[in-house]
Amino acid sequence: MAHAMHDTETAPEEQTLQRGLSNRHIQLMAIGGAIGTGLFMGSGKGISLAGPAIAGVYAVIGLMLFFMMRAMGEMLLSDGRYRTFSDMVEDILGPWAGFSIGWTYWLCWIITGIAEVVAVTTYVAYWWPDLPPWIPAVAMVALIVGLNMMAVRLFGEMEFWFALIKIVAIVALVGVGLWLVITGFTGSDGTTASVSNLWEHGGIVPNGMHGVLTGFQIAIFSFVGLELVGTTAAEAKDPQRTLPRAINAIPIRILLFYVAALVVLMMVTPWTNARADQSPFVQTFALAGLAAAAGVINFVVITSAASSCNSGTYSTSRMLLGLASRRSAPKALDHLSSRHTPDRALLVSAVCLLLAVPLLYATGGVAEAFTLATTVSSVLFLFVWTLILVSYLVYRRNLPERHERSHYRMPGGVVTTWMVLVFFAFVVWTLTLADDTRQGLLASLIWFAVLGAGLLLRRRARAHAA
Repeated sequence: MAHAMHDTETAPEEQTLQRGLSNRHIQLMAIGGAIGTGLFMGSGKGISLAGPAIAGVYAVIGLMLFFMMRAMGEMLLSDGRYRTFSDMVEDILGPWAGFSIGWTYWLCWIITGIAEVVAVTTYVAYWWPDLPPWIPAVAMVALIVGLNMMAVRLFGEMEFWFALIKIVAIVALVGVGLWLVITGFTGSDGTTASVSNLWEHGGIVPNGMHGVLTGFQIAIFSFVGLELVGTTAAEAKDPQRTLPRAINAIPIRILLFYVAALVVLMMVTPWTNARADQSPFVQTFALAGLAAAAGVINFVVITSAASSCNSGTYSTSRMLLGLASRRSAPKALDHLSSRHTPDRALLVSAVCLLLAVPLLYATGGVAEAFTLATTVSSVLFLFVWTLILVSYLVYRRNLPERHERSHYRMPGGVVTTWMVLVFFAFVVWTLTLADDTRQGLLASLIWFAVLGAGLLLRRRARAHAA
């Protein structure tokens, strides 16, 4: 049966990965992975497409992904042998699913990392507009490799402080923005900060339902990384306590870091000022005439991109290690350094991140490269999240005794799971509505063809070996 997990397959990684991540590390990684370029950079495009209604789009997506996380949490905690959600999916659905989700999740974070690196070139250009974009791109990748080569406890510490900078910055930004609204601050462009900015420039849904629907693409990308806590189970000191705490805090984090932050931004300066190729967080303070504050926020968004890319690289290296240990990736990648980090898997991932450089020059600009990368990433993450939910449906059908024993059950169970799956299908449909996202959707189909070929070759190789 699919759920008869073999200890011999999981032993190598379990013996070597260290449980060096404490509760505070995992709590902050859960926030840090999810607050990245999608919010700081991509929300500019979302605001320009949907206007003030984009805040509602973020709230709906956040609720649906919270349910997905609850389903993942229940399954992860149902068996102590699961090190990541990849193990969980393989155990419940079978080897094909473990292979598919492992490799797709690896590519998810490679593409997302490329988007983060692309965005960093924009942030650096705020200070040094004449600097060739390949320089900050290569510097970013070098920094990420260095951080990930450290022992997991030190990595966790660095990610803790990275994420803390983001959290403090967003809370401060919301506070300063509210103060500007209360005092009726008038910016250098002549606009006055006011709650009425939310409806005085064409209404809350200024571009109609088409604008709202096209806003789903960048909004869904803003949430990639929410599932990162599902890759930390093997290195968490107390997963039974830390994973539920991290997942349960998701709704309040979404309301503060996504919905409240965007609403405040659109009160300070009208949504009509938003540009798809700029961070609205930096732009808002620049338009308000607060250049020093804009510079500080620009520094924060650079650390944000580094943090998100850092978390993603951590995740991809663990996925490659797990795939290699199960003979679904080259055996040479099943190797750890003296610091107990998957060094070879890490270097492979890092080399792939450098594809951001030719992408920048091939697409003709940051906005085009960013949209292509984020659309492909969104489709791949939707596939990963869908496999997690399908696993939950099979888990409920085939392993009812585990569900009965669970102290952390998915709210609404099977009914909620189907609701979220229908919502995911709806989001994929929204990607067909605009030319730029349609191109990314078609590009992502190439990966599924490669994945199918990989599954076929793997099956033949195993049949031949047998």
